[in-house]
Amino acid sequence: MLHSKCFTILRATRCRGNPHYNRNMETIPLSAFTWVDQPGLLAQMVKALARQRYLAVDTESNSLYAYRERVCLIQFSSVDHDYVVDPLAVKNLSALGELFADPAIEKIFHAAEYDLICLKRDYGFQFANLFDTMFAGRVLGRTTLGLGGMLEAEFGLQLEKRYQRANWGLRPLTPAMQEYARQDTHYLIPLRHRLDAELRQNGLRELAQEDFNRLLATPVQEGPEPDAWWKVAGCQKLTPRQSAVLQQLCELREAQANRLDFPLFKVMSNDVMVLVARNCPRDRKHLAEIPGMSSRMMERYAEGMLEAIQRGLKADPPPPRPHHPRPEQAYLDRLDGLKEWRKQIGKRMGVESDIILPRDVLEEIAAQDPQDLKSLRNIMAAVPWRFERFGNDILSLLVDSKQPMPEA
Repeated sequence: MLHSKCFTILRATRCRGNPHYNRNMETIPLSAFTWVDQPGLLAQMVKALARQRYLAVDTESNSLYAYRERVCLIQFSSVDHDYVVDPLAVKNLSALGELFADPAIEKIFHAAEYDLICLKRDYGFQFANLFDTMFAGRVLGRTTLGLGGMLEAEFGLQLEKRYQRANWGLRPLTPAMQEYARQDTHYLIPLRHRLDAELRQNGLRELAQEDFNRLLATPVQEGPEPDAWWKVAGCQKLTPRQSAVLQQLCELREAQANRLDFPLFKVMSNDVMVLVARNCPRDRKHLAEIPGMSSRMMERYAEGMLEAIQRGLKADPPPPRPHHPRPEQAYLDRLDGLKEWRKQIGKRMGVESDIILPRDVLEEIAAQDPQDLKSLRNIMAAVPWRFERFGNDILSLLVDSKQPMPEA
């Protein structure tokens, strides 16, 4: 279905102090877009987009409303048209894989990590040639990184926000929700061009590309995280027996969320589970007295929670607490030295410290303690620009840390 009515979802911010303010953009009508809910429309869209050099992409999921979230919309924009794909109506989206994997088409996302995880998880898509406008902003030292804030800063535009937490799994979507969905990609290509020009002007395009390439390798976790109860805030202060109760409560919550198709937090909060595990109430009266225990939770889960408490108390033996031995002091010293160096360089360049050296790379360097450029280059193979720019400094820091302190 082609939507021909134009909505002004984006409006200009009247802020002439903004260096990017453009009075000609005070009203921006959005052109017609295509709602793709049939296989034939999908095929036409893919054929049209396969000829594009730049392709803006976004997704909408229902993580706030379902146990197993899923992609509910996929939005695309070329330089002259917007599309919104309904995956709940079009079951076979394999043709999109050709677009995502085509290295000749640059896919433009804003904060791509979550979108990539969802698209890989739900459809097994692979990606090539990516530009992330949020990461580009970070490399340029921007402090406002949300899409709405960046569009306002760059173009004097404001995004409508009323549907940010909408349930995109509902059908039918209202025309206003459909219009809202396409706005997240409508201006990504011009935003990309502006940021790309600034990156090149400042000699930072290769640095940004390293982060874009790293995003392509974003992993996907399949199924519930194992031993998740050990990551619940507050579990560290529980006794082994209380930890066993918490384990049982987490398993109960997982099962109930799956049965009801609710996200975990809508079944039971972490705070309530920890308080229940700490107090181990034996009956409904004492369970109801736990802070945060609502009447709805009592009605739905009280019996299951009391049974889980008893299972945890009788567990033999309680689950062992994960043991993470303290790293060697030499490693911690190298880590601190690299972090301080990274912090100072970040201040000098006006960016966050992890732009200088991502945490995983920093930790690997500290762990392996390379003593020559060849070894350091191997560790930094995924970030060659950073190696060329900072490799000698990093190696000097590591080598110097081994020199004996001069006698007083």
